[in-house]
Amino acid sequence: MTTLVIHAPTSKVVSELKRSFENTLKTCIGDGYALTKSERAQISAGCKVIVIDKDTGKMAEARLVKLEHDSWTKNGIERFNVFMSDIQRVGYRSIALNRRGVALI
Repeated sequence: MTTLVIHAPTSKVVSELKRSFENTLKTCIGDGYALTKSERAQISAGCKVIVIDKDTGKMAEARLVKLEHDSWTKNGIERFNVFMSDIQRVGYRSIALNRRGVALI
């Protein structure tokens, strides 16, 4: 099963008013991740989600509960809030992300 990786970087908290890694874990919600139709087709409720903060070297694993429409990018890609459950911190490892701060592995 495919794993969704989302980036919750500390550097974006102030500059772009994004939810911090810690608040993402606390609320079990990742804010506004741009996912293409083909990426969405590869994930479903119950799949693994990795939340990563490359700025501080933190990582957690969770289960996807649902994706909820948030907004659209300027390029017409739909943004989703990522709802998660069963979040557990894990040891950090580097994962390559696309320019939208997500990856599928």
